[in-house]
Amino acid sequence: MSLLDIKISRPGLWFPTIWIYLVPFGNQDVFWKSWVFWLGLIFVTFPLNYLVYGLNDYNDDKADAVNTRKGNFLFGARAPRAFLDGLPKKIAMMMLPFFILFSYLAGFMMLLLLMFMVVVNILYNFRPFRIKERPPFEIVIQMGYVTTAFFATELNNLDILPWQTLVYLTLFAFQAHIAGEIMDIEPDLESGKRTTATLLGRKRSKLVMLALLLLESFLVWYWFRDMVLALFLLVFALWLVFDVLIFFKDRPYTLSQMKLFGYAINLSAILTMIWVLYTGKLLVV
Repeated sequence: MSLLDIKISRPGLWFPTIWIYLVPFGNQDVFWKSWVFWLGLIFVTFPLNYLVYGLNDYNDDKADAVNTRKGNFLFGARAPRAFLDGLPKKIAMMMLPFFILFSYLAGFMMLLLLMFMVVVNILYNFRPFRIKERPPFEIVIQMGYVTTAFFATELNNLDILPWQTLVYLTLFAFQAHIAGEIMDIEPDLESGKRTTATLLGRKRSKLVMLALLLLESFLVWYWFRDMVLALFLLVFALWLVFDVLIFFKDRPYTLSQMKLFGYAINLSAILTMIWVLYTGKLLVV
């Protein structure tokens, strides 16, 4: 394992899996005392994201080669083909011990969940499926991220999440993915990669993201009565309005601006994680 492997896992984009994993613990008092909780948290950081982004990079080297956003710990590696060729074997070796241990701890249902994670990533990245280039299904399949919540409840013997919470987490995954597509429009077009953002264009993609944010904000208020998280999402939506109408319009972001946005998103993710854990409001409908 090397620093390049860490880059491939995209530490700057670990927040979705960590965020979703933590949501079911919002009504738990002493979950941090459990070693099983920490083992699961470790898994959803590097190992799980190494699977997700490693298979992505293995099949996406042409787009990554012309993507100036890549080549760092925030947005991921720009790895040579010779290095990428060894990734599937390394990913399998990384995942196997976790599969065995988690299946031993939580039973057959856990094994099915873990296998589902692998299958979703194969469908997303590999031909003849390669859903990542079949818009808008490359966004729809992001609901696979919600499996992380089922993983948390199964591993830690927690209550199943309300369906409303699962819907919100799905919208959260959609929004996060569209944000990445917007940043990658130019390299994706240059490499011939089809995404929802390359088809819609920058402005309309931002408007789709805006609609998701407004819907999330409304549902968080309507279902969970969480005014703090709802207002946070509204502030994000307001920024996007200014982005589209005044600041950037149809212009691409610079690399420094994308990095600034990346750090800001991680900070906001940390703050909202703390809030969700502290209040447990996403579990009460």
